[in-house]
Amino acid sequence: MIIAIAIGLTIVVVMLALSIRDSDLLPQPPENPFQVHDERKARIYENLRDLQFELRLGKLSDEDYAKAKQNLQGELALVLADIDALKASLGKAK
Repeated sequence: MIIAIAIGLTIVVVMLALSIRDSDLLPQPPENPFQVHDERKARIYENLRDLQFELRLGKLSDEDYAKAKQNLQGELALVLADIDALKASLGKAK
């Protein structure tokens, strides 16, 4: 008897879960177009700090440090250019 009730209750729960429509869900807040770029920028700055720390500890040679720093600065320049382009496109849209 208990097994039959458990099976019936499981079927009801599954049917309710499958009957949820997109219109029944709460609307999602609009995505901030700058959020992705800001997160990437913060990650790059953190990597630069870690890189400098590893250089001070002696884990990196000066040559490896210079190469890695140049790569990160290039990536940062691209992110900042994307942010500027996004700001310009939003400014023109107004």
